[in-house]
Amino acid sequence: MLLQICFFILIAVVHEINPFLVVPATSPTRHQFIVGLGVPLNLENEAITYGWTIKAQYFLPESTADDLKFVYFPGIFNNDSCYTCPNSKVKFAVNTVNQYVENQQHVFPNGRRRKRDILVDNDTGKFYEMYEQEAQEVGNENLKSDDDIFDDTFEKDARMNPKLSDYPKPNEEELDDLSGTRWLLYDTLGKMLEAKGFEGRHCILRAICESAETNFGYHSGLFGQLFHILFTPSSTEDKIVNKDHYDYIKAETMGKDGEHCDKIFYQCKRSIMEIFTQQLKNKYSTHVEYKPIRSVLVANRGEIAIRVFRACNEMGIRSVAIYSEQDKMHMHRQKADESYLVGKGLPPVEAYLNIPEIIRVCKENDVDAIHPGYGFLSERADFAQAVTDAGIRFIGPSPKVVQQMGDKVAARQAAIEAKVPIVPGTDGPVHTKEEAVEFCRKHGLPVIFKAAYGGGGRGMRVVRKMEDVEELFTRASSEAKAAFGNGAMFIEKFIERPRHIEVQLLGDKAGNVVHLYERDCSVQRRHQKVVEIAPAPRLSTEVRDRMTEYAVRLAKHVGYENAGTVEFLCDENGNFYFIEVNARLQVEHTVTEEVTHIDLVQSQIRVAEGMTLPEMGLTQENITTQGYAIQCRVTTEDPANDFQPSVGRLEVFRSGEGMGIRLDSASAYAGAIISPYYDSLLVKIISHAADLQSSAAKMTRALREFRIRGVKTNIPFLMNVLENQKFLNGVLDTYFIDEHPQLFKFQRSQNRAQKLLNYLGHVLVNGPKTPLATGLKPADNVHPHVPETPLVNAPPPGLRDIFKSEGPEAFAKAVRAKKNLLLMDTTFRDAHQSLLATRVRTHDLLKISPFVAHKFNNLYSLENWGGATFDVALRFLHECPWERLEEMRNRIPNIPFQMLLRGANGVGYTNYPDNVIYKFCELAVQCGMDIFRVFDSLNYLPNLILGMEAAAKAGGIVEATISYTGDVSDASKTKYNLKYYTDLSDELVKAGTHVLAIKDMAGLLKPQAAGMLIDAIRQRHPDVPIHIHTHDTSGAGVASMLECAKAGADVVDVAVDSMSGMTSQPSMGAVVASLQGTPLDTGYQLNDISEYSAYWEATRTLYAPFECTTTMKSGNADVYLNEIPGGQYTNLQFQAFSLGLGDFFEDVKKAYREANLLLGDIIKVTPSSKVVGDLAQFMVQNKLTAQQVLDRAEELSFPKSVIEFLQGAIGIPYGGFPEPFRSKVLKDMPRVEGRPGESLPPLDFDKLKKDILESHPHATDRDVMSAALYPQVTNDFLTFREEYGPVDKLDTRIFLVGPKVGEEFEVTLERGKTLHIKTLAMAEDLTPNGEKEIFFELNGQLRSVFIRDSEASKELHIHPKAVKGNKNEVGAPMPGNVIDIRVKVGDHVEKGQPLVVLSAMKMEMVVQSPRAGTVKTLSIQPGMKLEGEDLILTFE
Repeated sequence: MLLQICFFILIAVVHEINPFLVVPATSPTRHQFIVGLGVPLNLENEAITYGWTIKAQYFLPESTADDLKFVYFPGIFNNDSCYTCPNSKVKFAVNTVNQYVENQQHVFPNGRRRKRDILVDNDTGKFYEMYEQEAQEVGNENLKSDDDIFDDTFEKDARMNPKLSDYPKPNEEELDDLSGTRWLLYDTLGKMLEAKGFEGRHCILRAICESAETNFGYHSGLFGQLFHILFTPSSTEDKIVNKDHYDYIKAETMGKDGEHCDKIFYQCKRSIMEIFTQQLKNKYSTHVEYKPIRSVLVANRGEIAIRVFRACNEMGIRSVAIYSEQDKMHMHRQKADESYLVGKGLPPVEAYLNIPEIIRVCKENDVDAIHPGYGFLSERADFAQAVTDAGIRFIGPSPKVVQQMGDKVAARQAAIEAKVPIVPGTDGPVHTKEEAVEFCRKHGLPVIFKAAYGGGGRGMRVVRKMEDVEELFTRASSEAKAAFGNGAMFIEKFIERPRHIEVQLLGDKAGNVVHLYERDCSVQRRHQKVVEIAPAPRLSTEVRDRMTEYAVRLAKHVGYENAGTVEFLCDENGNFYFIEVNARLQVEHTVTEEVTHIDLVQSQIRVAEGMTLPEMGLTQENITTQGYAIQCRVTTEDPANDFQPSVGRLEVFRSGEGMGIRLDSASAYAGAIISPYYDSLLVKIISHAADLQSSAAKMTRALREFRIRGVKTNIPFLMNVLENQKFLNGVLDTYFIDEHPQLFKFQRSQNRAQKLLNYLGHVLVNGPKTPLATGLKPADNVHPHVPETPLVNAPPPGLRDIFKSEGPEAFAKAVRAKKNLLLMDTTFRDAHQSLLATRVRTHDLLKISPFVAHKFNNLYSLENWGGATFDVALRFLHECPWERLEEMRNRIPNIPFQMLLRGANGVGYTNYPDNVIYKFCELAVQCGMDIFRVFDSLNYLPNLILGMEAAAKAGGIVEATISYTGDVSDASKTKYNLKYYTDLSDELVKAGTHVLAIKDMAGLLKPQAAGMLIDAIRQRHPDVPIHIHTHDTSGAGVASMLECAKAGADVVDVAVDSMSGMTSQPSMGAVVASLQGTPLDTGYQLNDISEYSAYWEATRTLYAPFECTTTMKSGNADVYLNEIPGGQYTNLQFQAFSLGLGDFFEDVKKAYREANLLLGDIIKVTPSSKVVGDLAQFMVQNKLTAQQVLDRAEELSFPKSVIEFLQGAIGIPYGGFPEPFRSKVLKDMPRVEGRPGESLPPLDFDKLKKDILESHPHATDRDVMSAALYPQVTNDFLTFREEYGPVDKLDTRIFLVGPKVGEEFEVTLERGKTLHIKTLAMAEDLTPNGEKEIFFELNGQLRSVFIRDSEASKELHIHPKAVKGNKNEVGAPMPGNVIDIRVKVGDHVEKGQPLVVLSAMKMEMVVQSPRAGTVKTLSIQPGMKLEGEDLILTFE
């Protein structure tokens, strides 16, 4: 009886609310109470029974907030009755068990009575109320009647609550009645109940009353369950009802008398109705309230902020930016209508995480909505909630969904419930490394660590070895905490070789969800996407359809609205697994926009305004794709250096544009500062074309057009990816980058123009990079005239043609067969070595080279390489000697080149392993060398013969050389007499020389001696060509050369007139003029020599700082006394002046003679001449006589070169070492016996190359060869070239002293590429880093460089830099903050051991030890901010 009373009370209540309620004529005998919510309760309370609920369907197609009174409707039915409850706006049908009985009708407000059914689309979950035949007419085969899906529902309910199986399953007659709103209300009410503290994500209300025979009446079933859920203590805190109501209801529902049922219900019904009405209206009404957005604040920075601002601008919406102190100059704040500083005094990232301040900015400036962008707060549920609570619209999913999807465990559970396939993983977040180890031991490897509360690849690590679990977990957790504020990890089994495919979704507030197809994001590095493609290539239609269906199902299941992405891993068999939902806009949303032509950002804003997808025209059938789009993320990372972040100033930015290219960027402009505080993304490039290959071609073209200078970028890497054949064919997985090492073989970006500007800036601020020998300056406004040459014609043939076609022996015969005198021009080497300290640059040599090739094709040879020019080019001119040789050969193909090879010393000043000399000669021939004038500074035959053999093996012409000293015409000088030279010539001819040469380094060969010497050798060797080299120091050079010619010499050395005389060679013009009309006539025209000379006369003025005439005004015959070699004469004079001994140079010359005698009167050619010169200056500086040196030899500290000579390091002098001087100096020091290089082990070129490439990745085999001869000099040169570029292309005055302010000049880098530069200004004030800014105009565009003032910065405290190439110093591989120091001074570390952990651009890097060693010093502290290459520590 009590049960029936309660029942009628409830009916009356409902009828009062809804006057259309039809009440049955008689009371049912079997009562089933329907609440119309269709979701199971938990059954912890045995008093709460479980039965069956009609799945009552409701529709709200025309409802408004005012008309909608409630949607909670209880109905009662038996086998004979039907009750419906429609009002003017709500159609509510409850079907009886006799629903399908003939003529059973529903009642509607308009009085129409139609036979209808509730149909559901299995694919979309959408409900339809229509005739079955209507469903068939529209052709939707997926539509099924409600009762057809009941079996599935029962099975699911049974799994969720085992107690359901205790109740009998309804019979077939009852099945017709069991349909309703479960699928529609499932998620909404679950969230509502969960928010009220009810445990269980999907526990949703189902009110049930059993039959009258049970012990539990209506108040136990309906009220007990309903109030148990809604009126918990959390409910009272929400003030749904007051505590008195709660206590009263609780008492009544515990089985007390039911007379208060009416009171209970009437007191609480309004609260109940309001709860359900608001929830259902907000969630599922097809009519959503539209409220325009007038202003949007973007809680982000960079390109995504600008992307949203642009969308707002197009929609007429006011845009508002926020910015940190570090971003005050950033472009995104300038693109917005308004911008406001946030996070003052906070670290850079935390400024954008300051929720209260962001809300304050919105409130103070009347902001309607906030767009979170991606990253930062975009996936923070507390931010979304704070925005909503503040009455501001959040352009994104609801806070609840953000929280659920941001929690990978909850998202995973949601996927399980939605029957979306998942990857095995942890049930919840993992907080400690111990938990991680336990999971890995239990489930095995490999696994992947993921940040539980964020994405984007941050805090992600793949673990394949157990020993790496703890370290990688710690790093991943730390990185996640820095990026998202929470270091919790989620762990999954790692799927091998998957494709990473994500589905773009868009949902509205009415429950509509559509997909915008998929994107392939498999090309990724460190789990961060690099290149994205839409749609995914080579993805079958079947897999695509299933994947998008699952994505939409999951979105509907969680009640998703706005834009979002469901990400899957797809294996090669088409199986795919859910990994996560990104409840925000993605970086790569652009490719979807391009192929669907749907503006996702504007769609986000419209959804937030209240528009539905159908109103926006976004129904699934209207969404299609067209073509393929590719997105490349250009980042400021160095792909050649493990993608380490590169920060600094964008000195140059020129983008690639054109048809089919879209650029999304922020601070991508010249002058922008790339800081280490934020993500390294610089610009997103999006290409769109009809097919993948065409889209890739457009992208490649755009990338090639980019010019970015000042920081490293990943553009070379991206270009390799786009040109990879597998990529072009769409054969991709997440191993793509790892398995294609060729992607890391880059065509180096030369960045020549900017490097040259840096060089010019350095010269202007700090002075010449090449030390100037005197106070003279290069001539101003001098532009040497280059005589015209017929460039269209090849130069006439020369002797080199014979050599190249017939070989060295034929060449020697051809020379010997010549009746006229042949000349070798030394202007390109020995002349400027003697007169201008070897400083003449390739730039000036190449200008005149074509003229020489055309006018002097009959030269015996052109001496242009080797000797001192090799190391001077590297050391002072900052140019590659190999490139010089090769470029000269390109311009002079017809004249043989000759070089000076110092026997076993190569082009160095010490002994080298034999294989170094052989390798050197081989490479020289490859670069264009022909004749090797091989000599030894002591005429030591073993050294000479080694050089001869090396030159011959390389395929060169061997010109064995006798170094001349003394005077064969003076009978009193017996050591180096005529017999000495003829015997030596015999040995050299016997050794296989092609040509014999006499090298008179000091110009000691007087005319009479010349005739005697040449005649004697000619008599001994009538078929061997003889070549004479001398210096004109005494002024008698021309006379001596003419005498040599008459005596039978085939070749003599000359220099063009303006570069001849004094310590250089005799005048070319003088020799030519002297022989005109004689049998020895050279055949050259004086007019040609005059033009040639005029060029060098003007060019010589550019080298005024090195001009020998600064101190030497004329030739000097005292050379016959001191015997100083010509080239050394000039150098000694400069050295004397630089040491403050300029006034004592006469003393130096006298001391030179004494030093020579102390050393045993040796042959004086480099390097032996250097030994004598060092000893001479040592004597003058210390005011020592020869006798004093000899007497005090045991106590004096002699120059290193003197000691090494006495040890035998450069060979054994003719007549042996001087005693007792040698023994006194060396005492117990070791001595070298025999040929010095003979005992040296072969040089390991492979190891040397490996070592060089560690510091200079772009070094060539030529650089390796240079390093074999001059290790440190080569290292310095390579470092210089990498920093300053091709300085050899600059005009000489500009190179030496820099341009003047306001000066315009051109630099030709190569054919067709010329830079036009104008120096504009130089700032007077220093920056805090001690730098000055220098402004240039380059090809019409403003450029500036910052150069540290070396003098001014001495007063500033600046962190020291690690010296490049010094293996005892470890520098920071990237800018960043020191977050952990793993070693201390005195620790012994092994190679690869972690030293320091740095953090930059949200990425952490462990700096590993490059070698084993003991830590000597630490130059850092925790928290210290470092720049790239800042010194971290040193090793002992």
